[in-house]
Amino acid sequence: MSITLLIIITTALISINAFKNRSLYHKLDFSPYQVIHRKEWHRLLSHVLLHGDGMHLFVNMFVLFSFGSSVENAFPDIFGKMGIFYYLLLYIGGAVFASLPSLKKHGNNPIYSAIGASGAVAAVLFASIILYPSNEIYILFIPFGIPAFIFGPLYIGFEYYLDKKGGGNVAHDAHYWGAVFGFLFPIILKPNLFLNFVNQILG
Repeated sequence: MSITLLIIITTALISINAFKNRSLYHKLDFSPYQVIHRKEWHRLLSHVLLHGDGMHLFVNMFVLFSFGSSVENAFPDIFGKMGIFYYLLLYIGGAVFASLPSLKKHGNNPIYSAIGASGAVAAVLFASIILYPSNEIYILFIPFGIPAFIFGPLYIGFEYYLDKKGGGNVAHDAHYWGAVFGFLFPIILKPNLFLNFVNQILG
């Protein structure tokens, strides 16, 4: 079984269970206050296993399935024996890195909490953009594909705008920080990937 499919199944099972099991929900959600004041560091990662409802879960897992499989298959070719480990680190690192701004911002707020795999999924999505910048990405209600290297900046800009606008209960900052991590992580491991990224765009 692939790592991507294993993540999807595990996330779905725990998310669905936590819909009704509020005790489990409150043990796993991302509460910066609990992390800072009670040293419950697992929350930096465990919150990716929770989702607000079935649609939230479906969207995140659909995006992960759509892009994760190709990234998971490509990493062993690029990084050799460490490829699968790096893919798992991409997902975990994206989740944790995307949570750090909220950890700093809400560390003394006992009310704030967040859930969802969006930061980790964004990391996988943007790793895919680094590897396949010319691939087209399709969005609901838009009848044409957007080249990945164009979609990327549009995604980050839109999420940044929504974050600054505020007024919702979506952690948009986690989306774009996860995306930044996913873009940079493969390049840090293998810098010539950026040159390949540029050459694919120009070619």
